Amino acid sequence: MGPLAAIGAGLAVIGAGLGIGRIGDSAMSGIARQPEATSKIQTAMIIAAALIEGVALFGVVVSLLVASN
Repeated sequence: MGPLAAIGAGLAVIGAGLGIGRIGDSAMSGIARQPEATSKIQTAMIIAAALIEGVALFGVVVSLLVASN
């Protein structure tokens, strides 16, 4: 694994962390404003976080595959 693969994988993980952090921030703000919508907000937050994690994993795998060639 070369340095470019490590940089690519790191950027994918950093991007995912920032994205999930923003989702959590927005969800907490939404719940604070409308507590009655907690279940809907949490469901949407969990689905979005799972999709971001999937994209991050895909980015890491692609980075490692490209660097191995």
